[in-house]
Amino acid sequence: MAETATNTAPAKDQPSIWRIALKNRSVFWGGLLLLIIVVIAALGGFFTVDPMKINPISRLKPPGDYGLFGTDQLGRDVFSRVVNGARISLTVGIAVAVISIAIGLFMGLVAGYFRYMDAIIMRVMDGLMSIPAILLAIALISLSGATLTTVVIAIVIPEIPRVVRLVRSVVLTVREEPYVEAAISVGTRTWPIMVRHVLPNTIAPLIVQATYVCGSAMLTEAILGFLGAGIPPEIPSWGNIMSEGRTFFQLTPWIIFFPGAALAVTVLAVNIVGDGLRDSLDPRIARNMR
Repeated sequence: MAETATNTAPAKDQPSIWRIALKNRSVFWGGLLLLIIVVIAALGGFFTVDPMKINPISRLKPPGDYGLFGTDQLGRDVFSRVVNGARISLTVGIAVAVISIAIGLFMGLVAGYFRYMDAIIMRVMDGLMSIPAILLAIALISLSGATLTTVVIAIVIPEIPRVVRLVRSVVLTVREEPYVEAAISVGTRTWPIMVRHVLPNTIAPLIVQATYVCGSAMLTEAILGFLGAGIPPEIPSWGNIMSEGRTFFQLTPWIIFFPGAALAVTVLAVNIVGDGLRDSLDPRIARNMR
């Protein structure tokens, strides 16, 4: 009897990512663009020069005269710096998405399923959300020092409450479903219920949320770098490159244009993938698109 009751959860026939990519144009083209950016960033060391190499003779050269994207105020190759900056942005975006989703998933499950923990966790989350993300990140980096790890942690903390609220809303709905109540009534333990019945319902919205967190994290990292509070200057990132080139913007706009364009295209690709996944994984939207 117990085995029958705990198997009453409806089957979730979620399509695979590959099937979604083939059927959804947004996922396909956004994923293809993102894949190209990742490949360029990964293989950049084979076709670029040292991004920190200073050449005073070739300073402030326009694109075409010296290098594909010209040079900056110190004669450094802007193309090499932009390609190497892609590694930093992608690393920060992916790391923030993975860490915030992992922590937010656990806290959201606990807050949504255990009523006595809900008020405590959500009041802490509300407190974090009341602080502007940029100000919180700058404060944390100022206290701990500007390193890649510190920047990731500083961006993760403001992103966790958004994930917690999303997971909690899903759990509050799922825990009232008949198959969950049937599992509880026959004495199934709490954690097996959460893993077997509740957790699978959070996967689809979390995949979509992860793409938005990734794009937001890359923008936040660039903002911190532009303000001089992010990645150290000796490590080229898109924010640092734009920050160093803003003084010469009227004379040499390419120093800011190319890293800014790379950031915009990358975040656009991530958001396009997220929109496509949302349309494919949300049954209500997918039903209306048929």
